[in-house]
Amino acid sequence: MSKDLSAVCVFDTISRLAVPVLPVIKVDEVDEIIPIAETLLEGGINALEITLRTSAGLPAIELAKKRFPEALVSAGTVTSVDQLTRVQDAGVDFVITPGITPKLLEAAAKLNANLLPGIASPSELMTGLEFGLNRFKLFPAAVVGGVGMLKGLGGPFPDIELCPTGGLNAGNFRDYLSLDNVFCIGGSWMLISENGKFSVEASAAAIREIQDLLNA
Repeated sequence: MSKDLSAVCVFDTISRLAVPVLPVIKVDEVDEIIPIAETLLEGGINALEITLRTSAGLPAIELAKKRFPEALVSAGTVTSVDQLTRVQDAGVDFVITPGITPKLLEAAAKLNANLLPGIASPSELMTGLEFGLNRFKLFPAAVVGGVGMLKGLGGPFPDIELCPTGGLNAGNFRDYLSLDNVFCIGGSWMLISENGKFSVEASAAAIREIQDLLNA
């Protein structure tokens, strides 16, 4: 029998998002997170999804938690129970996975983790439903059907809310946010590098554009 995650994995931290945008951050060096976080926070985006795609990911999460207590710090690209345990020990506000497995769901229940699991199909969504979840990350959103997929899921699953990530950009993110079953969107287009280095100026301009479009 599946454990019920609804009591311990409710993604209540979403109410603390200043805007419904979740930047997906990959760092190659731990200290890179400092100018990235500062630029996002100064631009009015208070959430950070720091991925475990590099060895710098976990220490960058730990650094962000210490340096930016006002930020919502999440761990992204969590793919194993071991990683889930380690990011929980680091004190993340929530955990994001690219996919969904019963082992991860059971571990999240045991660890009282705020979990946003990734799905790419109705079957995976139904697995999460069996564990009492009602919010998911749709990934990779553009590849699995984009706006059309989200509209399609809205019919049989009217009470489910999703965060599409993968293939979103400045030109289409509002199309996703306009849907009733989308509570936030994820992406990395606002984090711009120039000559292999994070550009504060270019990224700040991209963040201002997001804010302008959201307020239009």
